[in-house]
Amino acid sequence: LNKYCNIMLNEYPYCSWRSFMNNYKLSGNECLGIEFGSTRIKAILIDENFNVLATGSHDWENKLIDGYWTYGIDDIWSGLQDAYKCLNDECIKKFSSKITSLASIGFSAMMHGYLPFDKDDNLLTPFRTWRNTTTSQAAQILTDLFNFNIPQRWSIAHLYQAILNNEQHVKNISYITTLAGYVHYKLSGKKVVGIGEASGMFPIDSNSNDYNGKMLDKFSNLENVKEFDWNIRDILPKVLLAGDNGGVLSENGAKLLDPSGVLKAGALMCPPEGDAGTGMVATNSIAQKSGNISAGTSIFSMIVLEKQLSKVYEEIDMVTTPTGKPVAMVHCNNCCTDLDYWVKLFIEFSTLSGSKLTTGEIYDLLYNEALKGDFDCGGIVSSNYFSGEPVTKFSQGRPMLLRSENSRFNLANFMRNHIYSAIATLKIGLEILENENVKIDKLMGHGGLFKTKYVGQKLMAGAMKTPVSVLSTAGEGGAWGIAVLASFAKNSYGLSLESFLDEKVFSKFEISTVEPDINDVKGFEKYMTLYKKSLAVEKAAVENI
Repeated sequence: LNKYCNIMLNEYPYCSWRSFMNNYKLSGNECLGIEFGSTRIKAILIDENFNVLATGSHDWENKLIDGYWTYGIDDIWSGLQDAYKCLNDECIKKFSSKITSLASIGFSAMMHGYLPFDKDDNLLTPFRTWRNTTTSQAAQILTDLFNFNIPQRWSIAHLYQAILNNEQHVKNISYITTLAGYVHYKLSGKKVVGIGEASGMFPIDSNSNDYNGKMLDKFSNLENVKEFDWNIRDILPKVLLAGDNGGVLSENGAKLLDPSGVLKAGALMCPPEGDAGTGMVATNSIAQKSGNISAGTSIFSMIVLEKQLSKVYEEIDMVTTPTGKPVAMVHCNNCCTDLDYWVKLFIEFSTLSGSKLTTGEIYDLLYNEALKGDFDCGGIVSSNYFSGEPVTKFSQGRPMLLRSENSRFNLANFMRNHIYSAIATLKIGLEILENENVKIDKLMGHGGLFKTKYVGQKLMAGAMKTPVSVLSTAGEGGAWGIAVLASFAKNSYGLSLESFLDEKVFSKFEISTVEPDINDVKGFEKYMTLYKKSLAVEKAAVENI
């Protein structure tokens, strides 16, 4: 009904549908989800039927400062407040009212990274994000120590690298967390994270649904760790499962979120989760043999396993669902950033030409043009590496476009190439799971690459050689996913999260599925042959430019 209300509002602004929507009153039973993405902070308000009532957002960018990709603490809070204000502005426009109270709130953010604090809650070093590839030494030592892959972006890798670097701040650590955990703590006073987020800080034991005790002991017994007064068990946040009580919005937290003072304290807060976990929820991909692909600034796939992999793979991260089930994650640092820069160039040209096309229309136009290209992109290939890429062993990146003198250089091939480039490194990582005979019953897509209807879905299906489904909620992504988790924490109806999603949430939404086209499959395979060869050129670019 909500979907058709919106259609009618757009087509017939003065009809009775507008009166119907305008008569909706914010009741305080709504749930709020806010996710800190890499380029945008997004807030979503949902009703008790999981429909999106209003949204707000704030654009931001990470910066490379002193060799680390980071966001300023002031940017975190000003961005959060602006996204929430934009949400309230839309509520005033739609419902003639600001948000005064909420049933529950959930916070999510880009996973991993490193935020260390002292006993007085002072941040000891600028936030080090997932994008940094500065912890290779620590990651390798810990991988060997645990016999468990520790990716460079994990919090424990950042902590141990700081120890190896003899960084002075380490001795003063009282608490380490992630971005989602930090925001949650400041608004609730609770030092907790959801288990999916925790699995990007330190390895999880899915039997106990807590940090792996044997690995905690091994870390504590390292000679250069023994030098410090703190114990790793004490400085990590507490692990919670989906549906657990994560505290409530405090008086100070309400003022921090809404400086106008209208929002009341007391809303239930669900455990904060990473964008990988909210992506699984947003695509209903938390059951065994299900998987999803999140394609935005970074790209990653999450495959819920029936059993553990046969051995350790540095390209595969072992994380968990928000309920603690083991998940094989292939995470690539680079996806749509380079693609977006090229589209922005066309937007700039469009503006100069006097065109009235909107940004969304230009994206749709260019994406659909990609479908007209040669299946193998006509000999064009590009590297989308803005930063390092651990899957292919790059510590730095150089965006690069390559073509031979006889390539078919036209707009269609140009755009198809950039979409292929955005998913090529993920394909390299997933080839490992193919060799492990991991079974996938369904593959769901969400994130910016899927916003233009059909295009990203079709090309992804061909690349992965499996059907790709997209839900009608795919464009809302993790912010909607964490809002759903907030609703689950408020009232689970006595169901498991899997059953809750199946019976209460996704039975209400449309789903579209695209089967792989054999021509796309063969074309992408040919493109990948050229792409893998082009990595030698990318390596030379990193070394010389």
